[in-house]
Amino acid sequence: MQPGSATPSISRMPAILRRIDPAVATAFGCIVVLLLVGSLYSSSFLSPDYLLQQLQVGAFLAMVATGMMIVILLGQIDLSIPWLMAVGGMMSTAAAGWGPWGDVVAIPFGVLCGLGFGLINGVGVAYLRVPSMIFTLGINAVAQGLMILRTGGSAPQDMATPTMHELATGHLVGPIPNAVWIWVVVGLATVFLLTRTSFGRAVYGIGNQEPAAYLSGIPNQRIVLLAFGLSGALAAFGGVLLAGYSTKAYQGMGDAYLLPAIAAVVLGGTSILGGKGSYLGTTAGVILITLLQSILSVMQIAESGRQIIYGVVILAMLLLYGRSKRTNG
Repeated sequence: MQPGSATPSISRMPAILRRIDPAVATAFGCIVVLLLVGSLYSSSFLSPDYLLQQLQVGAFLAMVATGMMIVILLGQIDLSIPWLMAVGGMMSTAAAGWGPWGDVVAIPFGVLCGLGFGLINGVGVAYLRVPSMIFTLGINAVAQGLMILRTGGSAPQDMATPTMHELATGHLVGPIPNAVWIWVVVGLATVFLLTRTSFGRAVYGIGNQEPAAYLSGIPNQRIVLLAFGLSGALAAFGGVLLAGYSTKAYQGMGDAYLLPAIAAVVLGGTSILGGKGSYLGTTAGVILITLLQSILSVMQIAESGRQIIYGVVILAMLLLYGRSKRTNG
């Protein structure tokens, strides 16, 4: 490029504008549009109480999307999310009935069950070299079968513990729901993990060029194993919170979260091919999907229509941003 062409105009831009990801800016712009559209359907759409309620509901999706983002940054996918959420919810409520210690062990037990399934996913993808789409879909079916076997094919009778219910619906500090504070803590921990640790640098490195990452000394298999373990644990934790919100666990409780989680991640600018993305973008994607779900519910759009919309969104974002990595690489 010759001096004096496009470079000076770019250099004159404020540094903060040069750092903004276009996909993230677009997601936040869409949030503003949805808020305006929603206010046309309901006068209470912009009220603080309603917006806090949407953030509370969005926190459950945020848990799932956080784990999904880490896996997608590797260039992989986790399709076991739906029934790992059910595993977290159903096993935590089952542990609640284990005598006086039930309330104490319920949440850790549910999360550990999800972590176990996630680590199995990691072993299959990292060490057995099975494509993540195939292996995680198989684990999803295994988890479904085990949960149906545990309940005998009927709805479980286990109820959420008071602690689970308080985490999902309570207000410990001011008017902000506890679930939103949990989202903030998980989000800050994820940002630190991805930007300030060797694990985060390895995730981006593997997502950009896996062979080059391996040759540079990154333990690719171990990183993939840990990433899928985190995805499973976070999905199960999302199921725990959802069970607390509903006061009980139920079969298929995570079925409605797979496509929205993927859509939230890609809407936030995370490349579906891996190596590019930020948690700020994922946060914007979660809020955007939550508001979109609310508006579609107000408009009485059927669930099938919502799934079509999520699918179109994913395909559109893939076409817009998914190919840039390959052209640059």
